[in-house]
Amino acid sequence: MAGLQNLYFRVRDNGAAVFRVDTENRQRRLDLEQIAIANTNNGQIKPHGDAPPTPDEMAEIEAWMAARKQVLEDRAIDDIFRAIDYLNLTAHWAQTKASDEDLEQFTDALLMAMHDLRAVLVRKKSDRLLKND
Repeated sequence: MAGLQNLYFRVRDNGAAVFRVDTENRQRRLDLEQIAIANTNNGQIKPHGDAPPTPDEMAEIEAWMAARKQVLEDRAIDDIFRAIDYLNLTAHWAQTKASDEDLEQFTDALLMAMHDLRAVLVRKKSDRLLKND
């Protein structure tokens, strides 16, 4: 099995369960042995099981955590740009296709969410402008 990773990361909400990949066994099957829990929120790596991570595995886990944080940050920014697209598409749909009944289903909730977002963005922009002066 050339090219198979030494570690497998089972992604969770706040990081991953880390498994050592074992292909060198009598049954010639792929075995996964959990060796750690990696928490991307607080940066902790907690050993798990009877065979804790080696120093090389710890370095690999730390590298994965840094890469994972970057992926999540990139996704968050992409989600914001998608939200802008959705708002534009929603405006077009509301203007051109929505019935009164359709609009009644979400108008109040959407107006409140937009009001909340606007208030946060205005406050943050004001804070940035004041900080730069």
